This record gives sequence, structure tokens and C-alpha cells, in this order.
Amino acid sequence: MITYNFEQTKFVFRQKTLTSKWLRLVAESEIRRIGDIAIIFCSDNYILDINRRYLGHDYFTDIITFDYCDGDKLSGDLFISVDSVRENSIEYGTEFNDELNRVIVHGILHLIGYDDHTDEDVKMMRSKEDYYLSLREIL
Repeated sequence: MITYNFEQTKFVFRQKTLTSKWLRLVAESEIRRIGDIAIIFCSDNYILDINRRYLGHDYFTDIITFDYCDGDKLSGDLFISVDSVRENSIEYGTEFNDELNRVIVHGILHLIGYDDHTDEDVKMMRSKEDYYLSLREIL
């Protein structure tokens, strides 16, 4: 089950049904199934506190993914800073919703097992993001 939660933000997410359907398609395409996934939309300050408290990092980020997967069942928490996503969309010249969907699927790809530590990892992650974003457009 995918849940959508909000912490320290007035952001309203209106695409829950479509997003849940899309993420199920992503999981199935990667031979996985959806378990319990919480997508938590939050402020920069909220995600900074999570980053400091649980990861020992003292910087802002657009997403933090906590992985609770069990076998082929995807479970985890995706903390997404709406503030950082908005700033990134301006910086990269993208629409806010496109950037938000990229960050959401980025978190799901981490749960699946993809990483972004090396240049090769980043290239693979971007390729997967682009592919799954294209699938979302046809839903």
C-alpha cells in the first residue's frame, strides 16, 4: 500500500491514484511488488532534521529514502522536500510536477536496489528515471 503524508508543508498532492498505479507498474517492470511505501512530502527544514538525525549529514536534499524491503516486496519511507524539488525545477528549467515525479521514481529505484554513488550508477539511474517517466505519460 502506498500512502501520502505531509509534514511542515501546505503542499497538496492531487495525483495519488495515478502515481500509485504508475509505481505499481515500475515495481512490476523490475520484478518487484509494492509492500508498504510511505511518501512523505515535507519542508526543507524537516528533511534537514531527518538528514542530521538519522544520516549524520548537515545539508539539504530533495529526497531521503529509508529502505525496509523484504525480498521482492518494496517497502520504505520516501521523504521528499517540496521546497528543494521546487528549487531544482527552476534550476534545471523543468516543470515542477516533472521534477517531483523524477524524485519519486528516484526513491523507488533506490528501494529496488539502484544506486547513484559512481558516474556509471548515476547514468543507469537517469536512464531508468527517464524510461519510467515516459511510461507515466502513457497511463
